[in-house]
Amino acid sequence: MPKEMFQGKKSILLLKQIPLFSGLADDQLELLMETATLRKVPRNKTIVYAGDSTESMFILINGRATVLNRDSEGNEVILTFLQSGECFGEMGLIDGLPRSADVVACEPCELLEIFQPDFIQVLKNNTDLCLNIMKSIVLRLRNANHKIESLVLMDVYGRVARLLLELSENENGMKVIKRRITRQDISKMIGASREMVSRVMKDLEKSGHIRAEKNCIVLTEVRRND
Repeated sequence: MPKEMFQGKKSILLLKQIPLFSGLADDQLELLMETATLRKVPRNKTIVYAGDSTESMFILINGRATVLNRDSEGNEVILTFLQSGECFGEMGLIDGLPRSADVVACEPCELLEIFQPDFIQVLKNNTDLCLNIMKSIVLRLRNANHKIESLVLMDVYGRVARLLLELSENENGMKVIKRRITRQDISKMIGASREMVSRVMKDLEKSGHIRAEKNCIVLTEVRRND
């Protein structure tokens, strides 16, 4: 992967906008930046592979990436999508375990890579970073519990509906999915066939629950309770 150093005030401001690093002092952020590396990855390139040793963490600056696992036959299960400002790999820097999933660039990406010695040094001297990591772990556990609950208790309609809600964001009192997601992506996230997902999406459109537009999906009957 092409790489270059990524330092200066711009990089410090960028890190301050990342939830994981909120609350850190400038000198601690500068310590991380001294050896941080900017990596540029083309579309469809695998950034890390499951099973690789964990030597660094990544911050996605621009672009989107997919976190996924594959079985012995090559079938894919999408765990989540990553967008600008999100991190991955930080857990392995703490427990020393190998990468738990593949991360693949959905589109050209710029990533900031921070290596383990520098990350651990800052971690030892900063309570805020420790708390932020704990919050990140709790959030991932909650998301994992929701997915397990969906797989066990919900039919395909329920799983599709929950996923659409999770992917949506508020806009003018409506829930809107702005990120690009295909029916194949949905099928890999909820454990159902693409054909079944297509059938459910068509039913949701016909019943007026969703509306597909050029660059987004609108959940037409879900409004905010302000």
